[in-house]
Amino acid sequence: MTVHLPLIVLVGLIGYFGIKLMRPPLWLVVVLLLGGFLLADTFLAPAIEGAAETGTDVVNTTTK
Repeated sequence: MTVHLPLIVLVGLIGYFGIKLMRPPLWLVVVLLLGGFLLADTFLAPAIEGAAETGTDVVNTTTK
C-alpha cells in the first residue's frame, strides 16, 4: 500500500509535534522562520541549496 502525502503536510506535522514536544520559546520559532525566509534571498542561497541536495543524496544513497 502506497500513501501519497504532500511535503507541506509532512513538514507541518513535524513542526507541530516538534513544538509540542520540545516547547521552544515562540520568539525562537519566529526568528528561525523569518531568518530562513530572509536567508533564501541572499547570495548564500545557492550554497544552502547545494548542501541540502548533497545531504539528500547522502541519505538516499544505498550501498550494495
